[in-house]
Amino acid sequence: MSDGSNAGLAPEMPTPVLTFFNNKGGVGKTSLVFHLAWMLSEMGKRVVTIDLDHQANLTSAFLPEETLEELWGAQEPFPQADTIFRCVQPLTKAGDILPPVTRQITPRLFLVPGDPSLAGFEDDLASAWHAAMSSNLYRPFRFLTAFWQIAQLAAQAHQADLILADVGPNLGAINRSALIGSDHVVIPLDASLFSLQGLRKLGPTLTTWREEWRKRADNWEAPEFPLPSGSMSPTGYVVMRHTTLLSRPVSPYKKWADQIPAIYRESVLGQPGMAPTLDQDTHCLAQLKHYRSLIPMSQEVRKPIFHLNSADGAIGSHSQAVQDAWQDFKALATTIADRIHLDTVGDS
Repeated sequence: MSDGSNAGLAPEMPTPVLTFFNNKGGVGKTSLVFHLAWMLSEMGKRVVTIDLDHQANLTSAFLPEETLEELWGAQEPFPQADTIFRCVQPLTKAGDILPPVTRQITPRLFLVPGDPSLAGFEDDLASAWHAAMSSNLYRPFRFLTAFWQIAQLAAQAHQADLILADVGPNLGAINRSALIGSDHVVIPLDASLFSLQGLRKLGPTLTTWREEWRKRADNWEAPEFPLPSGSMSPTGYVVMRHTTLLSRPVSPYKKWADQIPAIYRESVLGQPGMAPTLDQDTHCLAQLKHYRSLIPMSQEVRKPIFHLNSADGAIGSHSQAVQDAWQDFKALATTIADRIHLDTVGDS
């Protein structure tokens, strides 16, 4: 666990931030972040994960319930900045960002824990967004870049190669601030009408946030601390087949899946016109298989599904599925690392 002694500003050479974002829930986003963080760390990368969803599901995936009770049950004054909310809370009281006290998951994997109280920071960020076009800019920009600054401090403390961020399924001010601190964006999808409708809205929103952040950054001619680029570069999308809803009749997978490439190109990349099929689309990073029966086991023992063993209940056909999951997530991690120019070291 980091002791938070590395107080200061984000480094001039920041660690890249990869955010997994979709304004539609139920597409397996948090599970994707959890498994890729594990896989990338086992491929030799030092990884910091940051939970920016006030539901804190990523934190729950990593930490046992007794630790969550310890984290979220403390009363003010808090003993240390051991959640994302406690890192930003001083900003709301005329203070400044506190460096995060991280949780070490493995020797190369670290977590900045989430916090249900983060929901209360939404209004502050909305106000700061408007104030960033005024003349008094230091405080608004401290608010707007707080998540990025905290993530960079955590990465600096642990010499991380990559920061993975999980955010909530909405287009609110918290997610906007998370995205302006993102270098790369991966969009998890499922093949459904609801997911496609969300994708149509998500693309233009990213474009607007990128443009509006640039206006604000340009408005501060001589920044007093490093600012994120706000590039939000689309890395591609992942189709999460295992989240297909079973409680209602759904059209065949192929009907919706075949529409994804064209909608992604038009809405996210601004490239309308003909598009390849899903199987041929280079923007599709992966179509993950169904691991529905393994996910409850994974959640119970707080391990990735590719680490489940017979003691966890992964026997018979589950044992083969565990091996398949290893190959699937390794291939996906390798593809993402290649797309964002992150060299992988190889298996540990």
